Order: sequence, then structure tokens, then C-alpha cells
Amino acid sequence: MAGPVEEAPAAASPRDGVTEEAASPAAAARSRGFWLLGEDKSVHKALGGGKTADVLLWKDKKTSSAVVGGATILWLLFEVVEYHLLTLVSHLLIAALTILFLWSNATVFINKRSPDVPEVQISEELAVNIALALRADINKVLVLLREIALGHNLKKFLGVIVALWIISEIGELCDLLRLMYIVVLILHTVPILYHKYQDKVDDFAAKAHAELCKQYKVLDAKVLSKIPRAPPKDKKEN
Repeated sequence: MAGPVEEAPAAASPRDGVTEEAASPAAAARSRGFWLLGEDKSVHKALGGGKTADVLLWKDKKTSSAVVGGATILWLLFEVVEYHLLTLVSHLLIAALTILFLWSNATVFINKRSPDVPEVQISEELAVNIALALRADINKVLVLLREIALGHNLKKFLGVIVALWIISEIGELCDLLRLMYIVVLILHTVPILYHKYQDKVDDFAAKAHAELCKQYKVLDAKVLSKIPRAPPKDKKEN
């Protein structure tokens, strides 16, 4: 009688660590427990997953091209031609109102329909939603600043100080208009590049994050832990 047939070894699952995915930079980054956008989170979802995400990731190429082209034209007008914002807005309004006014009066003589100018109004719902969104973000910033001012979080304090210093240095290098133009270019290039090279970027970010954590522990042990901090206030019992 023939002996029992030996079962073939099961295919390696993604969790066995021997698949191609496990050997990829993304798997290495996940093994270190660090993701730039969080676990199983796509770039499209991180950007909101709506129309804005489509524009920033160039899924809607016409709109993306229009935004970048419009920003470039404005930058050229203000920086190269040295146009002023108030002058530009005034000239555009003069041209638009003159064309519409002449067009509306010309329809009487050529027996054609006058231009359909839509009535634009900001709805109460839109204004309330914008106000609520701004209120929530402003409150988060105020809570963070209060927490830092009370000396409760040294790590956040250092992060905010570094961020403000970087902003001040950027302000020394370029004016607000140029900075806004650079931001537009970054928003339309960095997300699509990250989407294309996400595995490599996550792997590099994981290594950088591990190194920063290591250096922070050394700094905390030698310097930060010796700085006196304000004791946390006990919550009042009702």
C-alpha cells in the first residue's frame, strides 16, 4: 500500500515575510511601524478624496493645468510686470462691466438675447459652515498654544518653535505672493510624486523617523529631562 501523500508546502502568505511585498521598501517601513499617511491610507484619501484630491493628483488634468497656469500668469503679472493687485482687479472689472454693458444695450438693435448674468449670493448655510470650520481650527491652535504656554508639553513647544523659526526664515527669503505661488506649485507636484514613489519615500521616512527618535531620546536624557517643568493642574472635582 502506498504511503500517505505528502502535502505540498502552503504558499507563503504576506505575513510570512518571504513574499515580494515583504522585501519591498514599503514593507520595511511598515515593519518599523511608521507610515507618512497612516496605515492603509492612500494619497487620494489623505487629500480629502474629492474634487480637490483629483486636481492635486492631476486626475482632472484640465482643472489642474488651469490652476497652475492661472497662478503662473498672476505671478508673472505681479512679480515680472510689477502689476499691483488693486490695479489689476480694477482693470478687470472695468473691462468686464464695459463689455457686458455694451452687449446688453447692443441686443436692442440686433434683436438678440441679452447676456445671461447669473445672480451670485453667498448662502447662509455656506457662511455658517465656513465659520464653523474656521472656529474649530482656530480653537485647536489656541488650545495648543495654551498648553505650551503652561509648560505642559516640551516636545510640542520645541516643534512649534522650530516651525515658527522656519517660517520666519522663509519670510526673509521671499515675499507673500512668491510664497503663495511656491505653495501652489508644491501642492501640484509633491502629492503626485509621492503617489508615484510612495514605497521609496515611506522607507526613507521610516529610517529618518527612527533616527530622529533616537536623537531626541539622547537630547531628552542629557538636556530636556533636567529642565524644570510646571506641574499639571489637578482638575476641580464637582
